[in-house]
Amino acid sequence: MVDDMVNSLKSAALGIGEFFTPVLKQSKFRETGVITPLEFVAAGDFLVHHCPTWQWSPGEESKIKNYLPRDKQFLITKNVPCYKRCKHMEHRDNLEKIVDEQNGDGGWVDTHHYADSTQTESREYVADMQNSTASKTATLQNKKIDDNEVDDDDDDVDAADMEEFERQEMFDNDPLEAPIVKSSASTTLPSTTSGQDDSLVQNTLQTRTYDLNITYDKYYQTPRLWLNGYDEHHKPLTVEQMYEDISQDHAKKTVTMEQHPHLPGPPMASIHPCRHADVMKKLIQMVAESGKELEVHMYIMIFLKFVQAVIPTVEYDYTRQFTF
Repeated sequence: MVDDMVNSLKSAALGIGEFFTPVLKQSKFRETGVITPLEFVAAGDFLVHHCPTWQWSPGEESKIKNYLPRDKQFLITKNVPCYKRCKHMEHRDNLEKIVDEQNGDGGWVDTHHYADSTQTESREYVADMQNSTASKTATLQNKKIDDNEVDDDDDDVDAADMEEFERQEMFDNDPLEAPIVKSSASTTLPSTTSGQDDSLVQNTLQTRTYDLNITYDKYYQTPRLWLNGYDEHHKPLTVEQMYEDISQDHAKKTVTMEQHPHLPGPPMASIHPCRHADVMKKLIQMVAESGKELEVHMYIMIFLKFVQAVIPTVEYDYTRQFTF
């Protein structure tokens, strides 16, 4: 309750600050890690082109920001799968990399920096589900045959169809040939007859989904990520349920409930942008030290990579794997 009150006061103060903050017009991307509204639109166009699961939205007419195009107020992607809760993930120190070491709070940690992009924890969980379900289905079929309970006139019982879990590679070295990743909604196994083993039902994968928004924060002059969660029946998640899908190092600290700048309705979960520019500046320096240059149109793709440390089980699309 106290945290919510403090966050509300901060939000109100920042709203006043944003009102009096002039629109940034001169690029300071390389010097400070912030971007102008025009650079935000350019980076958004690049994301939409290479990751078609993301689209521009005009938002609520009464909340139009005149420093952004009317049809490009914020970015949105819907029905993003979230297969596991954060507490179910195995913590591995060897996958971590501290990006912002000088932050007094311990730095911004990329929890999956060294992870193989095609072998996430959730995919391993789904693979286990596939093997377990296929094995149990085959056992049930053999049991029916042995007991002479199979009707020869009926079709054979098919193994559970788990092909929807097979997803294309999220990353590609050539951004012009970036694959499309399709978000899936609630994923369940086919319905079973009353005589089948209840364990098949127990193994049903209860998949949450999220709608993600990226807005431009005029005060901090960086992108800002917002999220709304739904359960397997597409009913809105409570605040506490959404916190289950947020890294406990960031829940109620980096992630707070605030009013969306372009949409009406109740407060939404948002990753606070106070450290975004500092982290991006560090990444720009790291890329420069390797003899490369980070272009501003790549900003949102990089942004989506480092905020994944906050919501590691929400499998949104940013297409490419980046190494620094």
